[in-house]
Amino acid sequence: MDIPRIFNISESAHRIHNPLTPEKLATLGAALRLEPGARVLDLGSGSGEMLCTWARDHGITGIGIDMSQLFTEQAKRRAVELGVGGQVTFIHGDAAGFVSDDKVDVAACIGATWIGAGVAGTIELLARSLHPGGIILIGEPYWRQLPPTDEVARQCLAGSISDFLMLPALLASFGALGYDVVEMVLADQDSWDRYEAAKWLTLRRWLDANPGDELAEEVRARLRSEPVRHAAYTREYLGWGVFALMSRV
Repeated sequence: MDIPRIFNISESAHRIHNPLTPEKLATLGAALRLEPGARVLDLGSGSGEMLCTWARDHGITGIGIDMSQLFTEQAKRRAVELGVGGQVTFIHGDAAGFVSDDKVDVAACIGATWIGAGVAGTIELLARSLHPGGIILIGEPYWRQLPPTDEVARQCLAGSISDFLMLPALLASFGALGYDVVEMVLADQDSWDRYEAAKWLTLRRWLDANPGDELAEEVRARLRSEPVRHAAYTREYLGWGVFALMSRV
């Protein structure tokens, strides 16, 4: 079980596998007013930066599940590096359908809502692990400005314009599911750059070291196309944010 190899290559040097900077991740942790001992579940936990830094800074405990064996091993090493190995646990596995045996105070899926076949299904899944009165965190793209055509949307790595909403509509959609939006931290163009541009040096160094690999041609093609694509499309059209939700029931 693993994610496609190209992602393990391109994001192998990333600590955060979405367009949040360390500063924005810290802002999110502070905004949630986390109490020492709070339990956090992270589905699609990547290299574990959220759980590890929040364990260090706020004294939370947590569990993360991710399909990437590489990222899971990086998360375990990060926990040791920050001295929080006794507070957080990382599991290499499929987060789809995962429900915690013990209820948690925060249940998160930051940028991997495919695990629940979309936002609504992922919220429903996370809610099954949550204490009453707990917080759900959803990381999701939205349109900063509406693409003029589906082809432009595809250049933003969407299937079509209808894949994402504008920010007001996305916030309203959470309300339609029965949740109050109680906080949000949004990516900006600079944090998009830090997520996307950091891949390019990783790809180039990997390509230099592995010129005969079966993925070398694909990596070379990405190095040629991705900087221009990002600057022309993702950076201009696509927003991204983490949204904190509490049930109205």
